[in-house]
Amino acid sequence: MRILYGVQGTGNGHLSRARVMAKALAAHNVDVDYLFSGRAADKYFDMQAFGDFRALAGLSFATHRGKVNIAATVQRNSLLGLWRDIRALDLSGYDLVLNDFEPVSAWAARRQGVTCIGISHQAALRWPVPKVGGSWFNDGLLEYFAPVTMALGCHWHHFGFPILPPFVEVAAVTCEQTHEILVYLPFESAEDICTLLLPFDGYEFHVYHAASAPKQLPAHVHWHGFNREGFKASMARCGGVIGNAGFELASEAMTLGKKLLVKPLMGQFEQLSNVAALELLAAAESMHSLNRQTLRRWLRASNPQPICYPDVGDMLVSWLLQGNWQDTQTLCQEMWSKVQLPDSWFSRQDTQALGQTLTRPMPR
Repeated sequence: MRILYGVQGTGNGHLSRARVMAKALAAHNVDVDYLFSGRAADKYFDMQAFGDFRALAGLSFATHRGKVNIAATVQRNSLLGLWRDIRALDLSGYDLVLNDFEPVSAWAARRQGVTCIGISHQAALRWPVPKVGGSWFNDGLLEYFAPVTMALGCHWHHFGFPILPPFVEVAAVTCEQTHEILVYLPFESAEDICTLLLPFDGYEFHVYHAASAPKQLPAHVHWHGFNREGFKASMARCGGVIGNAGFELASEAMTLGKKLLVKPLMGQFEQLSNVAALELLAAAESMHSLNRQTLRRWLRASNPQPICYPDVGDMLVSWLLQGNWQDTQTLCQEMWSKVQLPDSWFSRQDTQALGQTLTRPMPR
């Protein structure tokens, strides 16, 4: 079987999931070519797992100080260029297209009649899971941004639907430093992050950010360019994580039992919906602006129990090779049967409907 794997390159969460899949695909000796879109080729890093990958412009969004910038997003993207890339992508040598919310390979597969299986967190939002900001536009975005033959979503809880657990690969926790905090707020300005952290000199903050460190960097704030291995080591060692409400970051924190404080990218439907799910599960604190009072309260909180999610990548590749792609129920049930979810997720039942949502079994 020869596969083209198309990955949305805008967020690092898509890349993290693709790395888990790349490891599993290589272990099963599957012939795979990788295509990424959403950022320039020289802006990717730690891409050894993908070999001689291809990078296209695709579609992306622009941000400014923690919010989606609509005008800049429209200016950045070229629909004509997207259409040219879709038409130019030849899929005649592939048996299957895997797709993580990547528009070029998805639309090319639709035009050429090639089976395309979507594997993304966005696909989980097609189900009636916790969501914020639902609209005809957002529903259309989920359906048509990267259309697929079959969509397999992943989420922290199945919510009673055929949804996969998260794809997680983390470094083992060997020595945890409770006063060391990992900070990953890529859509916030460097100055705003330092202003937030300035008063809390009883903690050591390790900030990972693409921008250079501010000139007046407090002694208790340590600034790092993004490096995957360094980031994983900090994640394993830290006592808590402050981040945007991206799916993979929260998944890694949950797996390691790290307390989590999230600030969503405002105007981004997926991140706002992630906050709704995290609050429903009582799995994280949230703030809609960089708020010192919220941070002060969160720093005093204890860590939750870790969640041991299964090796989703390996199980999914085995399922793909079997070829019975219509049977997603058995796959999802097998994966969730291996997960012990925290007791706290079932004790917070503010309403009868909430209790029913979390205890609803997956349909058979």
